[in-house]
Amino acid sequence: MKKDFYEILGISKNADVAEIKKAYRKSALKYHPDKNPGDKEAEENFKLAAEAYEVLSDPQKKAKYDQYGHQAFDGSGGFGGHGGMNMDDIFSQFGDIFGGGFGGFGGGGGGPRRAKGSNLRIKVKLTLEEIANGVEKKVKVKRKVQAKGVTYKTCTTCNGQGQVMRVTNTILGRMQSASTCPTCGGSGQILDKKPSEADAQGMVQEDETVSIKIPAGVVDGMQLKVSNKGNDAPGNSIPGDLIVAIEEVEHEFLKREGENVHFDLYISFPEAVLGASKDIEAINGKVRIKLEEGIQSGKILRLKGKGIPSLNGYGSGDLLVHVNVWTPKTLNKEQKQFFENALNDEHFAPSPEKSEKSFFEKVKDMFS
Repeated sequence: MKKDFYEILGISKNADVAEIKKAYRKSALKYHPDKNPGDKEAEENFKLAAEAYEVLSDPQKKAKYDQYGHQAFDGSGGFGGHGGMNMDDIFSQFGDIFGGGFGGFGGGGGGPRRAKGSNLRIKVKLTLEEIANGVEKKVKVKRKVQAKGVTYKTCTTCNGQGQVMRVTNTILGRMQSASTCPTCGGSGQILDKKPSEADAQGMVQEDETVSIKIPAGVVDGMQLKVSNKGNDAPGNSIPGDLIVAIEEVEHEFLKREGENVHFDLYISFPEAVLGASKDIEAINGKVRIKLEEGIQSGKILRLKGKGIPSLNGYGSGDLLVHVNVWTPKTLNKEQKQFFENALNDEHFAPSPEKSEKSFFEKVKDMFS
């Protein structure tokens, strides 16, 4: 089981942005690879702290994490991304946290860092069937990639170091600090030659078909990540990511509630009296159920395991069938006479059993 992000940074759920950043800075410096060469445990803790900061420093990601925990980001087929961060990802995304004036720390030992391209964002619409079963989608995205024939040369401002040094006079003496090179952005390289169709950074836009494996059980609004399928950046860079936002298409008959789905079944008065077999809509096709004689309107039939699978793989929800007895609005003379004769018949007098729950009790059970 993955460790809680708040526990990793040693903060409470009420921590503000400044406290989150301070806690991450402290943890990053403690476990930084330069301070712990060859220490695999320290490296793992360094990555975990970066994962925690990536989520908790983003208000939207933090809200999803607070609501769903790790399952808000975990998936399959390269999704979730948080368990697969590497050092280049961390230094390129969070270099400002421990770069600059921390002695030899930050940016992989003070040398040039690999820039990361910008992320791309798309929406993918999924039916309830696709959500329940998982699906592989192929989407076409427009990505910025380095043009063929582009060459780079060493940045003359930083001499390929990716950083520029500054000396400041203070009351404690002369202090030296490093900052990202403003010319090359920290990569240590600048554009040398480019083809005419490339932009000022040597990039061109290309269409690419990306295969996306979406796990079963995702929810509307959830965001998944396909690593390295965003835009490239100039030079020896790391591509950005493709962020996939899930949009659930409303089903014609079924209503989703978490991992459960609901279906309204309307039956005639004779069917309620005599009992019947009915075919009802389920996620993966029709299911036949048997209604007992004398079934009451408002009764809920639960079909175990016929709902949405858990995103974490812990079983599936249920299909809840809500029985509604349809009262006819128009009757012919003979039918009307039949019911008039039955008005005083004891068999037609309401006589609910004590074991039968009221409507309000059923609603309470549904939301408890």
